[in-house]
Amino acid sequence: MPDTSSNKSLRKHLTQLLESSEAHTGFQTAFKKLPLDLQGKKPEGADHSAWELIEHMRIAQSDILEFTRNPEHKSPEFPKGYWPKKSSPPDDAAWDKAVRAFEADLKAMIEIVADPSHDLFAEIPQGEGQTILREALLLADHNAYHLGQLVQLKKQLGSWE
Repeated sequence: MPDTSSNKSLRKHLTQLLESSEAHTGFQTAFKKLPLDLQGKKPEGADHSAWELIEHMRIAQSDILEFTRNPEHKSPEFPKGYWPKKSSPPDDAAWDKAVRAFEADLKAMIEIVADPSHDLFAEIPQGEGQTILREALLLADHNAYHLGQLVQLKKQLGSWE
């Protein structure tokens, strides 16, 4: 399918939606590292720790990306496989490693969306009617939802500037 002017515009808007902070805080700001003793802390009323949210976002995004590009991909068990086993990271390096993996997978999804050789509207062969467009929108929506949770949690922890 030729990449029409409308498709180019759609690709541009999807890319902006995935990578920008036009409507909310950006990933780099929200993912700024917390002290290790706060990464696994759940303030009163919070369902998850900051570590759990970052890992959940990373795992879910990786699953969406791999579903989109890999016909052999098997998703984790839902919902258990989409959350870390513990509320605290295993070590001080885990936060940075998770953020780097998140950024790499987000970049890979943006490259898929931006590539005119990928038909945004074609059904993904291993799916049940899903398209690249649907997966990109799902990813943006999921990331924005949990990004908001992370910002609120960091405010509760007194670690928001």
